[in-house]
Amino acid sequence: MESKAAAEMMFEEWNGTASTKLTKTATITFTENEAESFPTSPSIKKSSSPFKQITSRILEAFLPEGFPDSVTSDYVPFQVWDSLQGLSTYVRTMLSTQALLSAIGVGEKSATVIGATFQWFLRDLTGMLGGILFTFYQGSNLDSNAKMWRLVADLMNDLGMLMDLLSPLFPSAFSFILCLGSLSRSFTGVASGATRAALTQHFALQNNAADISAKEGSQETLATMIGMAFGMLLARITMGHSLSIWLCFLSLTMFHMYANYRAVCCLSLTTLNCQRSSIILLHFLETGQVLSPKQVSTMEHVLPVWTTSWCSKSVNILHTRVCMGVRISSLNYRDLGELSHLAGSHYKKAKYLLLDKKGVINVVMHKDSTATDALKAFIHALVMAKLNSQGRSVHSESQLWIDKHYEVFVLKLQSSGWRTERLLSPTVTWRANWLIPSSNGKFD
Repeated sequence: MESKAAAEMMFEEWNGTASTKLTKTATITFTENEAESFPTSPSIKKSSSPFKQITSRILEAFLPEGFPDSVTSDYVPFQVWDSLQGLSTYVRTMLSTQALLSAIGVGEKSATVIGATFQWFLRDLTGMLGGILFTFYQGSNLDSNAKMWRLVADLMNDLGMLMDLLSPLFPSAFSFILCLGSLSRSFTGVASGATRAALTQHFALQNNAADISAKEGSQETLATMIGMAFGMLLARITMGHSLSIWLCFLSLTMFHMYANYRAVCCLSLTTLNCQRSSIILLHFLETGQVLSPKQVSTMEHVLPVWTTSWCSKSVNILHTRVCMGVRISSLNYRDLGELSHLAGSHYKKAKYLLLDKKGVINVVMHKDSTATDALKAFIHALVMAKLNSQGRSVHSESQLWIDKHYEVFVLKLQSSGWRTERLLSPTVTWRANWLIPSSNGKFD
């Protein structure tokens, strides 16, 4: 009787969160004899070492699922510099907290519990009120310039730590300095949290903002633990040596500011704010080409506008000559008369009006205008500001440019990776409605 041939079966085991980044971890083979009802014992061959598997599992706790395909290319450099600045922050926190507790009276027999409790309560209360006030005045503007506010947030945190370190030196003004430090840190909490949310949305390529945020929390926790360990060691070494404490604190603060600056400079944001729109438009007017987000990031000024006077970097401030969402009741009779004429001539079909006042282009938005109308109005105002600087007829020529080039400009923006659904600018709270009489005497 002839024996039947044996059939060999093989299974491969792959591991990975993205279909393009799978790694083969094992190969399972077994021989199935048709004369028997069950296969022989399988042969398992591991394709990766246990050390590599353990390393991969550890990295999954700190890197987003599908990394690096699930995040933008600027994610890694930003996170590296952000982790370094966070590390320096936690080291300095130990030094400033040590000084603050000393000033409150920890370790002294003359200190009372109720006194220390009241001072801590006053500190927290000031911080809470400061956070509410900062949100009220600037909360809606944080998205429009996330890079700048990110730097400002960390600068305010540095000032808060400096106040804590100074507090033991001025016992008579301790409560005042304590509240100033808390107030400064309250601005940090609001600005840092809001800008971090905007950056997380930027990094997410696969609608994975929640995963990126969770993994960023793991990275921050790790940096916190390392920073606390180094901070405790440094605090113990420098205890009782004021000069050493100040040298360490100031050195770490300088590194912290540098790391923050490098972190925001790594970002290549694809959203259009006032400054980025100005840079792109000016280049388009000169060359007919649209710059990529990476190119614009190297030209963008991330420091506050008031630093442009001493900053050596060349900065174009054309966008500062545009004022969005002007309140019409704030205009004088002459300006209102000019607006009335413009509404019936140059801007019959537009959802906005532009008024040139001493070189500043004031934009009045219609009450029915949309986000795309706001972007078009701002680009139109930039074109007008550019023509105005050249002493040309602003309304007629700028309207001709919009009619001829605007749609092409937007298409090139989209093809270069820019998001054109809205303009990130301070919220427009004042709008207007205008009725234009038609030839039969009725209002449109």
